[in-house]
Amino acid sequence: MPEPIKMPPYLTNIAGVPIPKIVEELGTPAFVYDEARILAQLDDLKIFDVVRYAQKACSSLAILQILRKSGIAVDAVSAAEIRRALKVGYRPKPEEEGGIHEIVYTADIFDREALELCVSNGIHVNCGSIDMIHQLGKALVAREGVEFPVEITLRVNPGFGHGHSQKTNTGGTLSKHGIWHEQLDEALSVAGRYGILVSGLHIHIGSGTDFEHLSKCCDAMKFFALNIGSTIRTISAGGGLPTVYKEGDSYVDLQKYYELWNAMREELEAQFLHEVTLEIEPGRYVVAESGYLIAEVRAVKNQDENRFYLLDAGFNNLARPTLYGSYHPMSICPEDGVVPESEPELEDIIVGGPLCESGDIFTQEEGGFVVSRKLPRAWNGDFLVIGCAGAYGFVMGSNYNSKLYAPEALLRDGKIYCIRKRQTFEQLIENEIMLD
Repeated sequence: MPEPIKMPPYLTNIAGVPIPKIVEELGTPAFVYDEARILAQLDDLKIFDVVRYAQKACSSLAILQILRKSGIAVDAVSAAEIRRALKVGYRPKPEEEGGIHEIVYTADIFDREALELCVSNGIHVNCGSIDMIHQLGKALVAREGVEFPVEITLRVNPGFGHGHSQKTNTGGTLSKHGIWHEQLDEALSVAGRYGILVSGLHIHIGSGTDFEHLSKCCDAMKFFALNIGSTIRTISAGGGLPTVYKEGDSYVDLQKYYELWNAMREELEAQFLHEVTLEIEPGRYVVAESGYLIAEVRAVKNQDENRFYLLDAGFNNLARPTLYGSYHPMSICPEDGVVPESEPELEDIIVGGPLCESGDIFTQEEGGFVVSRKLPRAWNGDFLVIGCAGAYGFVMGSNYNSKLYAPEALLRDGKIYCIRKRQTFEQLIENEIMLD
């Protein structure tokens, strides 16, 4: 298992590349990803039969290319994510019967484009609502040349959930996700009506798994699978593997995690008399620690007893602190990249962005409570580096305040490879229409 990322008070390089050099090439704000870290995170997951990356965490084409070449399957939650996967070379359906589905569409609804893409390309669907089964069935029956039975997976809401924030809890009565466990018989009946076979089950209850909830998930999965019967050939443990953001956080024991799921899988195999594939669906675990958001300090302000560093990056770039009160490690890089020789004297600093919103603060806790962070003294022109920003960073960005999307770059073997250019003003307004 890789060592957790450590962000010292001063940080002058990322993956061996000087931060001033990165800024010279990309400007600020900018996202950079350490390819070696992504590959290191993947190594631990290979004990599972299939690692299926949740691309919603970071869907840049270059990142998807790396994962495809590493033998990682992909999960898509929108029509455009399906198109991204196809663009980088993922196959829409297995070349041979019983092969791995390289792309699985997982959602609680079909919009019309996603439904058409799934049906026309033969993409496997993980249904999170009974209406999805109806819509898929009708579309398949209406299409010529479809060979039945068509297989699907069901995402089940087991009646309980878990998450590092209530907003990341994906199970229980207040969650919109999954087919309610008491409606499984109805889901099977609807599927059978259209000649659809349920061959897989998926349970995901939220991010930040612990073993108490994991054990409950395994028991629930076993119960649901045995009730459905031997058509089940794939089970998915979902995602939610924890990321180490700060001191006190810890990784899950992946070997123990696997052993719990594998023991349950073996019980199913003994009952069904055939092999059952065990999948895991990480997103944040794969890319979070590879990513850094580099911003420039543009103002240092004293508000009574509070000192603020205001950056040229805001929640339009990294929304997690505003949405969830998420903690991200931070370091200062002097403008010239030269760190003072003396031991840094740390101060209580509130870090905020440029947006015209009081909530545009990177140092806040859930509920919007502003807190400070111990950081070295910085001046205008210095850089502040936000770590563990590879997951739900760029992908949750926006053009709020007409801010432009930041560029993205991959750091590989000490070199900088731009994988997304900074958005231009012309691109920002290209779809807008002025009226006389």
